[in-house]
Amino acid sequence: MEKIILTGDRPTGKLHIGHYVGSLRRRVELQNSGEFDKIFIMIADAQALTDNADNPEKIRQNVIEVALDYLSAGLDPEKCNIFVQSAVPELTELAFYYMNLVSVQRLQRNPTVKTELEQRKFEGGTPTGFFCYPISQAADITLFKATTVPVGEDQKPMLELTNEIVRRFNHVYGETLVEPAILLPDNAACLRLPGTDGKAKMSKSLGNCIYLSDTPKELKKKVNSMFTDPLHLNIEDPGHLQGTYTDAEGNEVTYQNTVFTYLDAFCNDSDFEKFLPDYKNLDELKAHYQRGGLGDGTCKKFLLNVLNDRLEPMRQRRKEYEKDIPGVYEILKRGTAEARRVGAKTLEEVRHAMRIDYFEDEALIAEQAKRFAEQAK
Repeated sequence: MEKIILTGDRPTGKLHIGHYVGSLRRRVELQNSGEFDKIFIMIADAQALTDNADNPEKIRQNVIEVALDYLSAGLDPEKCNIFVQSAVPELTELAFYYMNLVSVQRLQRNPTVKTELEQRKFEGGTPTGFFCYPISQAADITLFKATTVPVGEDQKPMLELTNEIVRRFNHVYGETLVEPAILLPDNAACLRLPGTDGKAKMSKSLGNCIYLSDTPKELKKKVNSMFTDPLHLNIEDPGHLQGTYTDAEGNEVTYQNTVFTYLDAFCNDSDFEKFLPDYKNLDELKAHYQRGGLGDGTCKKFLLNVLNDRLEPMRQRRKEYEKDIPGVYEILKRGTAEARRVGAKTLEEVRHAMRIDYFEDEALIAEQAKRFAEQAK
């Protein structure tokens, strides 16, 4: 069996460092590993429209932004196929067939959908397309017979549903589809990077993101304003990496010191040699902070240097690709053509398994012609 990757992102804005540590960095590593036969990276514009139907221009403008982020992060169009979801109609057809294999009640139990519905608070009711997007994701994955899906932890319920659909389809129609395996980040801090404000999730809609394309000036402003330890009022006070405090309304709030969470996700020992030689590693820095005598400013300055070190090569690659936007669209066009080619083959197998390939089934046509001829005698 071929080893195939499928993953992607919604083009609702530029990608941020949460995307990078959550899955994008791993995609580049897997692409360069040579272990996979095919790699499909999807710009999920159709899925983005499920909660942006009244603002298609937002999606239209951000397709190129996501493509530039992919290329700047190191995805190589010679090694992977970057494609646009809406330009692969085979995905829509497959999702339609899957809708008959999943109950409304099962979709309602999906914890990721529940969380996202709470965040969006749709006025006038939940769009059906948004409610059903886990089924669309299952089609995205299985159309290419993906064996591996590198995503963040919040997507685990989606992969579980995908495998349920695969098992149900294969049980009803015969062995046709492939069950994918999820590939999570191997760094615990990367499973779900919090926002700069300390909120549980970095989110474009919450405005607490550091974008891959942020300038050094923008990055400095965001790092300097990051949430740390609200109990660390003076340098000599012991600092906390996480804990609880009571807010102005008297509520007990659990928090993470986001500066150290980001350092867990990004820094390594060589960064200390380069930017903070007073310490050998992150464990030493944490120990000093926790016993007191180390200010948040020093930690933020170190984090800023680390992030700039990671982002600067991406900024430079992005500038080069921005000089040839028609060339970037050509990359998307080629990747989409390959996605359609592979997807069409899978869909042909699906239609055959479901016994709805009427025009290709010569035996069916001959049998029915014979039956009606005999009836006419």
